[in-house]
Amino acid sequence: MQLTQYTDYSLRVLIYLDLYNKELATISEIAKSYNISRNHLGKVVHNLANLGYIDTTRGKGGGMRLSQAPENINIGQVVRQTEGRFDLAECFNAAHNTCSISSCCELKNVFWEARCAFIAVLDRYTLADIVKNKSQLRSSLQIEWFPPKAASQ
Repeated sequence: MQLTQYTDYSLRVLIYLDLYNKELATISEIAKSYNISRNHLGKVVHNLANLGYIDTTRGKGGGMRLSQAPENINIGQVVRQTEGRFDLAECFNAAHNTCSISSCCELKNVFWEARCAFIAVLDRYTLADIVKNKSQLRSSLQIEWFPPKAASQ
């Protein structure tokens, strides 16, 4: 079982934004940190904003940040929303199924159970759970950490 690159990049963007504690991160910064396509990330960021996971600001000085606390971003939900159909085999897609045994094959039931178990595990985790090692992640991505600004009194 393998997630699409689109889902992988979506999760990476969310991880980066949780680690980034300046005002706004940019697509270019994220693309450089992960050494991935800026153009592809643009589509991912647009979708994450439409799904409500991130807030974006256009123009000079613009960028993005998480729109909610990492504890509220469920990994299973993100995967379901970014993965599309998530068909493990041809028989999962009635419109494109040409398998001659799909009407009586039990393998699709096994695959369905495996898919449900996979998603159930992801549902147990939030973004906060997968970024517990923030200092190591920041170091790997070369993200400079800035202490939180003191609240004005």
